Amino acid sequence: MPEIRNPNLQSQGPGGGGGDMRSTVVFWLLLLLVFFGYETFFNKPKPETPAPAAKPSQSQQAAHPAPSTPAPATTATRKSAAKAPAPAPAPIITAASATETTVENELYKIVLTNRGASIQHWILKQYKDSNGQPLDMVQPQASARFGLPLSFYTYDPALTTQLNDALYQVNISGPRSSPGGPVLAPATITFRYAANGLDIVKTLDFNSSYVIGVDTEVKRDGAPVRALVAWPAGLGDMEEFQPSFHGAIFTSAASQFAWSLDGKADYTRATKVSGDATFNEPYSYAAVADLYFAAAFLPYDLDNTTVVTLHHDVELPGNPGSSSSQKKTAQVIGMAMGDATGATRLRLFAGPKENDVLSSIHAIGPDGKPTGQSLSPLIHFGWFSIIAKPLYLAVRFLRRLLGPGANNWGWAIVIVGLILNMVTLPSRLMMTKSSLKMMRIQPKVDAIKKRYANLKLNDPKRAEMNQEMMALYKTEGVNMYGSCLPMLIQMPLLYAIYEVLENAIELRQAHWLWIPDLSAPDPTYVLPALFILTMFWVQYISPSPGMDPAQRRMMAFVMPVIFGFTLFHFPSGLSLYWFVGNLINLGIQIGINHSSVGKEMHAIAARRAAKKAGAGARTVQGRR
Repeated sequence: MPEIRNPNLQSQGPGGGGGDMRSTVVFWLLLLLVFFGYETFFNKPKPETPAPAAKPSQSQQAAHPAPSTPAPATTATRKSAAKAPAPAPAPIITAASATETTVENELYKIVLTNRGASIQHWILKQYKDSNGQPLDMVQPQASARFGLPLSFYTYDPALTTQLNDALYQVNISGPRSSPGGPVLAPATITFRYAANGLDIVKTLDFNSSYVIGVDTEVKRDGAPVRALVAWPAGLGDMEEFQPSFHGAIFTSAASQFAWSLDGKADYTRATKVSGDATFNEPYSYAAVADLYFAAAFLPYDLDNTTVVTLHHDVELPGNPGSSSSQKKTAQVIGMAMGDATGATRLRLFAGPKENDVLSSIHAIGPDGKPTGQSLSPLIHFGWFSIIAKPLYLAVRFLRRLLGPGANNWGWAIVIVGLILNMVTLPSRLMMTKSSLKMMRIQPKVDAIKKRYANLKLNDPKRAEMNQEMMALYKTEGVNMYGSCLPMLIQMPLLYAIYEVLENAIELRQAHWLWIPDLSAPDPTYVLPALFILTMFWVQYISPSPGMDPAQRRMMAFVMPVIFGFTLFHFPSGLSLYWFVGNLINLGIQIGINHSSVGKEMHAIAARRAAKKAGAGARTVQGRR
């Protein structure tokens, strides 16, 4: 996306020139050359700057010449001047005081203020904050510092302040729940302000969805002004601004600027978003989003769309309850969108990143109707989305199949974990059989290595060793990568389920047994502890002959502890999935140990352990 600098800050190019003082002729030639070059290449009009007050044309000046010395007025002249009517002043349209207007439907309650014709609160009725109150999409502390949603953004700070501090008259078209009560959608609210050469109209249309229509027109001295509509300062679930926040991970760390151009959706993290950067591109939509919520603008005229990205770094205490706690940086990003021609017409979505909701909202298509790309790409499932999205739909299907019970999201994760481990069981059995074949020929492999042990790494005879080993593998029917390939198959699946459990808004504040929120870490640390215990058990009963004792201890003890402590900061839904996987792997390993393959592996492992024990080496050997 090409970045366009602020039009009001563009330089007008170099000017002036110099000449050779020894030659007057050369001096004048250079001066003329610089003058015409400057006029041709540099002195171009600045784009989109507000039009100045109209000046009279040459014909008007000729018809009404301004005398250099005023002529004495005659009696007749004074009488005619007295009779001529003075030009009527432009009407002033403004409110006497600040007022609020509330609009409601089943999904939201929006509180509008006539100061700046902006939004004070956008409350989602079906979603709660951490205190159990309906979630407000407007972050109060950040908005108080950087601006309210639907405020204006211009390239003139003084004008921006004037537009957003003005008191607008309010005209409401729609029913009310009671006299003086909230306005019920569908409804239309128009804000109007006219004074000091400004004429502003902002019209908002509300319906039964999360989307509202926004039409704005700003004029100054009759000329259109390029005034964009902004969502300046993050989203309401940035709880690190609240005194009750005690988490180690800031919600703002997941903030991102997302967009769609030519049907291709993309996004960039908050840390890489530039402040006050302007982009003129045919956006289908542009949005400020985090893991679970988004505010997205959808323009009507894609070809004349202008987007400005906003970025603010705010230093906050890591624990707002303690002023002495270490400061952390919260990335507060926002955006503004408008039409390059001056008048702006767009739609605004502010709500949850829930698949059914986003799939029902479409950008403007080639036919001028909302038939274009949907907002569903705002849910990012990472590189393996081709696997992650079916998994997400499977978890949702199981949840609906289980019914509306409070714990059923957790049980859906348990069932998905069971199914996926059963699906990957053949690859695990293949890996076990491949390991047994390698164990059988390990003495022959050791013998080959022993014959070439004294060779240097760059000795050409090492190629002979590799040829002998490859011949041995071929003769014995062993695939040297057989124990690794099944694991490579499982890795994309593991990453995909991680993305699903991290990004699914349905897990937000969904509880399971003792866990209050499957999207947050387990506050009791029970799940990480169970994960460490079961992973150690699986490692302990799995035979690993030939492994160095230090490596064996690492696998049996250290690895479970490392993974378990990592889960302290991961969503408990993911910890639940991995714990279920460990339980299933434990059962599978016990079954393998009692099979002929497992018994042979343990017999080989016991012989090698006894041999090493006779040499004085200590090992930690698995049990059946």
